[in-house]
Amino acid sequence: MKKLTTLLAALLFFGVLNLYAPPGDPGGDPGVGDPPVGAPVDGGAVVLLIAGAAYGAKKLKGKYFTEKDDNEKDNN
Repeated sequence: MKKLTTLLAALLFFGVLNLYAPPGDPGGDPGVGDPPVGAPVDGGAVVLLIAGAAYGAKKLKGKYFTEKDDNEKDNN
């Protein structure tokens, strides 16, 4: 219990210090030769698209072969 109290007191102390800290330097002149920063859509979106296509192909393949097997059983 003493460790928990100490931990909460330390978190509260450092949290309050951060609230009263001055804002940081923005870092240079905005818009001078820098391209606009957008969301990094490159890596994650490609992986999700490939995973979705593979999942859809698996589902379609399973459905196709299940229907084909059912038709063969009906014909025999």
